[in-house]
Amino acid sequence: MHAHAHGDLHGGLAARRRRTARRLQVVLALSGLYMVAEVVGGLASGSLALLADAGHMFSDVAALGLSLFAVWLSQQPASAARTYGHHRVEILAALVNGVTLVVVAVMIVFEAVDRLRSPTAVLGVPMLAIAAGGLGVNLLSLAVLHGRRGEGLNLRAAWLHVLSDALGSLGAVGAGSVILAFGWTWADPVASLLIAGLVLRASLDLLREAVDVLLEAAPAHIEVEEVHDTLMATRGVSAVHDLHVWTITSGLVSLSCHVRMEPGVEGAALLREIQQRLRERFGIEHVTIQLEPFDFEEHVAVC
Repeated sequence: MHAHAHGDLHGGLAARRRRTARRLQVVLALSGLYMVAEVVGGLASGSLALLADAGHMFSDVAALGLSLFAVWLSQQPASAARTYGHHRVEILAALVNGVTLVVVAVMIVFEAVDRLRSPTAVLGVPMLAIAAGGLGVNLLSLAVLHGRRGEGLNLRAAWLHVLSDALGSLGAVGAGSVILAFGWTWADPVASLLIAGLVLRASLDLLREAVDVLLEAAPAHIEVEEVHDTLMATRGVSAVHDLHVWTITSGLVSLSCHVRMEPGVEGAALLREIQQRLRERFGIEHVTIQLEPFDFEEHVAVC
């Protein structure tokens, strides 16, 4: 016997994705426009920090475009071949974006080290002006995404891209100010190294979470042993086995298990009680439970 409790879960996911798409479209437009300005400004001033920031923005434009595509594809209906639909596309997009951030950070580190060995002249005024404008654009983009960044790894990846750009712009502003005040051109690559370190740390955390979802690890906020104990504490349950808890996509946690019933227990009532406990205690809506009578014997084929 199986029970599937979905409620308004899929409707909530669709509404979340529509909100995500609107915000991503706004940020994509802002990033694309200012990326061109930063490339021109970086080449004109000779600033690595500005070019690094432009590189971030280029990766942002690609990442935001990928995130938008993933949101659209994830809303396509399920098929006989893909019974879960395309929900995991958002996680794959987050994984790709995380890898992109790591690559960008590593490239910045190599270039910054080379600049420290062979200092290059930097024009402080153009660098400072372009960086200040980029910081303003990035802060506006962060404000657009901020309230929703916790709604999924895909949106969080996009938010991290924009945050890394904001840090890049902030570093370029600081480096430009130091160059103007003291003529210390080494401030430019040093600022780039600091930015790369921050980006690398955030992107590695994102990658770890995306890989956990793809490997169907238990969600970080749910203790599987606690779920097992909750099921065992339900009146009418004598045993629980083959318990699995995993994430299909951000906001969609699934559970499946076999529950052995005590003699004389009414199955439908027990299912309703289990579903209610899982929903109220752990927020798990997508549930599949196989009920087994007390004297049920499983026959497992040996290959």
